[in-house]
Amino acid sequence: MKFSFIIPAKNEEGYIGECLESIKAQKNKNYEIIVVDSYSNDNTAKIASRYGAKVVFEKRKGPAVARNTGAEKATGDVLVFADADVRFSRDFIDEIEIRFFNRPIKLGGAIFRLETYDAKSSSVKAAYKFANVLVNLSNRLGIVMTLGSCFVFEKGVFNAVGGFNHELLTNEDHDIARRVAKEKHVRYFSDITVYTSSRRVAKRGIFRMVMTYAKSTLVYFLKHKSLKDYWD
Repeated sequence: MKFSFIIPAKNEEGYIGECLESIKAQKNKNYEIIVVDSYSNDNTAKIASRYGAKVVFEKRKGPAVARNTGAEKATGDVLVFADADVRFSRDFIDEIEIRFFNRPIKLGGAIFRLETYDAKSSSVKAAYKFANVLVNLSNRLGIVMTLGSCFVFEKGVFNAVGGFNHELLTNEDHDIARRVAKEKHVRYFSDITVYTSSRRVAKRGIFRMVMTYAKSTLVYFLKHKSLKDYWD
């Protein structure tokens, strides 16, 4: 079983190297890395190439478009979508292969516990803990949600549902997870951890960040639309 790591990126020279380093450190070497560069004006593409990633350029706006572009180039059976500031444990692939696919009921998607590797504030750590509890509970109740930074889909079901919705600039992750869940089960794994930076919280502040996420999610679930000022 081959894994395709698909990473959208724009001006991520400060983070993408360590993300790719954590992939290169995987015990299971049956993977490929595809970085979809939105024409960065820094060294993102050069760093990605240095780590052996296949670099694809995409001028259209939005993570949905970038992820679909990467998926079109992917040759793996399993698509791992991750942000450029994500880091993985060395046994991440093995954990997925053993516990995600070697099951009586084949899963179509997986979501993982998300922790930050650089937060110093206890309130920021508490916010991530709350988000994990919320997403775990939501998925148990049949309301499929992701944590945004990393999620996995089996390629066959990803193609069957038509990939990401290009019209959504935000909440494209919730949207595809819900559509995949109609075809195959999508599960939240609380004991597989993926790590991310707390840079968004540092930039906006924890209160504003939480309110933005909450508003964005409500706009999607109530109106099936994106929050227009999300990236402002």
